[in-house]
Amino acid sequence: MILVYTHPGKIGVTMLGHEKIMAFVGVSDADKARAFYRDTLGLTLLHEDGFALAFDVGGIMLRVTPVKEVNPQPHTVLGWQVADASATVRALAAAGVRTEKYSHVSQDDDGVWEAPGGAKIAWFQDPDGNLLSIAQL
Repeated sequence: MILVYTHPGKIGVTMLGHEKIMAFVGVSDADKARAFYRDTLGLTLLHEDGFALAFDVGGIMLRVTPVKEVNPQPHTVLGWQVADASATVRALAAAGVRTEKYSHVSQDDDGVWEAPGGAKIAWFQDPDGNLLSIAQL
């Protein structure tokens, strides 16, 4: 369903606030990405075609898209809200995923940072160096 709202000066603008969002991440190698996102992180692979690997992530579609060149960003491009950051980081470590350590924040031995507001956050990379995170809010 497309919702249309009236806003002063913008009549008939399509509202996306109630629509389901999709997430995208670019990768250089579909086989490595499939192994990481499906086998290591445990995401459900819905389908793959020549354009993307489509995963279900809690009812949201993640399209992992092969691209010619990946330019990893210095910030998080994809993140998950988790119930227990420390337990999640330990499970990721058991699956071979290491957390990123940063000198500008104080992280515990597992790589979890407690933000001033109380959120517990850890970062890790996919095989292409895309920065991913988990957050216990």
